[in-house]
Amino acid sequence: MKLLMISGDRSLAEGKRGAFYNTLEEFHKYWERIDIICPHVRNSKLEIQNYFHNVKIHPSPWPLWLQPWWILKKGREIYREQKFDLMTVHEYPPFYNGIGARWLWNKIRTPYVLEIHHIPGYPKAAGFKEWLYKIATHFFIKYDTVKAKAVRVVNRHQVPEFLIKSGVPKEKITYIPSMYVDLDIFKPTGVEKKYDLIFVGRLAKNKGIDLLLEAASKLETQIPNFKLLIVGIGPFIHFLKFKIENLKLQDSVLLYGWAKDSAEVADMLNQSKVLIMPSYNEGGPRVVLEAMACGVPVLATPVGLVTDIIKDGESGGVIDWNPADISQKALELLRDAGKYQKYLASSLEIASRFEKQAAIKNYAEKLHKLGQIST
Repeated sequence: MKLLMISGDRSLAEGKRGAFYNTLEEFHKYWERIDIICPHVRNSKLEIQNYFHNVKIHPSPWPLWLQPWWILKKGREIYREQKFDLMTVHEYPPFYNGIGARWLWNKIRTPYVLEIHHIPGYPKAAGFKEWLYKIATHFFIKYDTVKAKAVRVVNRHQVPEFLIKSGVPKEKITYIPSMYVDLDIFKPTGVEKKYDLIFVGRLAKNKGIDLLLEAASKLETQIPNFKLLIVGIGPFIHFLKFKIENLKLQDSVLLYGWAKDSAEVADMLNQSKVLIMPSYNEGGPRVVLEAMACGVPVLATPVGLVTDIIKDGESGGVIDWNPADISQKALELLRDAGKYQKYLASSLEIASRFEKQAAIKNYAEKLHKLGQIST
């Protein structure tokens, strides 16, 4: 079978080997060909990029607000050449992927799966824009899903509950997890623990990193030689630098920057005692599983996959969107060796359920089945 992926992920077009690349490294084996339409990339030569011999990337030459027209134009061109059997559509506000996919479906009638990884602003908004996107999703998503063969969600509870309340038929919602962990890379290595806490992710407002820095300010006075490692890049970087200086955390917080590959992320996790994820909303996050696979206990807010896999006080800790709560629970975990070992053991067991090859095979097989269903 041949697949068209309509994605908002620009990383491959930018030449980055992040989570999308790692997924396709295994996923491509299940398809004769995969074409990926993505938004415009700055400073790109706009050439079709090839990965793994059968994956082709088609970045738009146009600005983002014209993306639905690019999806329609390029999608029809690819269909005339390849006659792909199924489309997957990574959807989120302002819904340009879903609108473009629906226009394309009207022309070629190839079935498509709308993939909703998380709802911006839900369960909690990081600002007015996310709150507005949550409201827009609530009112638009029923229309958005009408022509889709199925609506894929990647967690069992949070997103399905929101979609059903917004009018999406329950029978159209299909749970196909996207989270996996490469257990050959993410595993305990026994290296020295240099950092008390670690955060890994895009440096954006919805990640709650400002809350983490405020918690770090409290912990610095309670833990000798306290160290927090922040791994990632993003638009929030300048604010974070200002906040670190304002809180006088220059000696306690290290902004590591971009980790070039999974092995580097695994190394940073293994050098850390506890992963903190204070996100306001997420579909995953994947790094929770990666940390667990390295035997690193997790403290996270109740978002996305966290609500599926972490039982508070048993397999990890659930934190509030509150610096005082974050610092208190981090301090308790770092000082309680019994609780730390309990979380560590549970983390390794949970991560083993999300082995990379099995998870990606399940995803591919479920998509094949949907593509074979007559429209």
